[in-house]
Amino acid sequence: MDVTVCICTHNRPTYLRDCLDGLRRQTVGVDRFEILVVDSASTGNAPAQIGRLVADVANARLLRVERAGVAFARNVGAEAARGSYVAYVDDDAIPAPDWISCIQVAIAEPGPPALIGGRILPHWEAPLPVWWPSRLRGILSIIEFEGRGEYRTEALPPDLEPYGANMVVHVPTLLAIGGFGRHSGRIGKVLLSDEDVQLAWRLQAAGCSARYDPRIVVRHQIQATRLTPRWLLSRLYWQGVSTVLTRRLLGDPGAVWRELPRRLVVAALLAPAGLVPRHSTRLMPCRWRLAYAAGFVRAALGPRLTPSE
Repeated sequence: MDVTVCICTHNRPTYLRDCLDGLRRQTVGVDRFEILVVDSASTGNAPAQIGRLVADVANARLLRVERAGVAFARNVGAEAARGSYVAYVDDDAIPAPDWISCIQVAIAEPGPPALIGGRILPHWEAPLPVWWPSRLRGILSIIEFEGRGEYRTEALPPDLEPYGANMVVHVPTLLAIGGFGRHSGRIGKVLLSDEDVQLAWRLQAAGCSARYDPRIVVRHQIQATRLTPRWLLSRLYWQGVSTVLTRRLLGDPGAVWRELPRRLVVAALLAPAGLVPRHSTRLMPCRWRLAYAAGFVRAALGPRLTPSE
């Protein structure tokens, strides 16, 4: 068995059901991969529902952790994986029928990388609003690029990054490097991110290969509740925070100080736009830039932040 599929979930049994249904429809047999569901401190009736869903899948097993947080749950999944590669998929993503098959082809090719990021296509619960900035589709964990290559090389667009919604990692290498960062990743409503990007760049810094392979496809269910001005502004604010944390964690604090003057100017010039109610769609081009700048400035100049804040 080469591949362990790891699904980290928190209070979302309905989405988990769709993800597991996608894994039931794989073109390879259940003996070719295992499924590990990590219940990340779900509450209420969710743990029982998750348990029933997992029990109905022949090649699936369930782990329960009492500490919330996607980075922590992903590390637990890697430690418990029986395959040499762990394939992470978000609970709200539906793998293509050939997802496992394409992963197995990719890791069997000469010079297999330590990390492979895949393509993430949208499955809309509601139409994308007309006010949504076109350049911010990626903030919804959408990757539509069809080329292949090593991250951070000329083979790929400079802003293309791996997302944990569809990412395959060599387990021994992942564990040797210390796993996902423990001070990043989402916890509850705190939308910290970049734990996947941090891992990929750390692996590259250690001399490992991290590649993008568009053959490995999932469809990400874009929740209607995210298609609101309030969610977008919160997501951009925490992305500003995450950018600072990532640069510091990767040993490049100078990049933070070089960018800080520009973010301070943006925050000052666009401050009046912050008076618009958060639910309004007015002045969105100004407001999302202000939200990102505010998060960046807070993380750069304020007390050191952790996901518990």
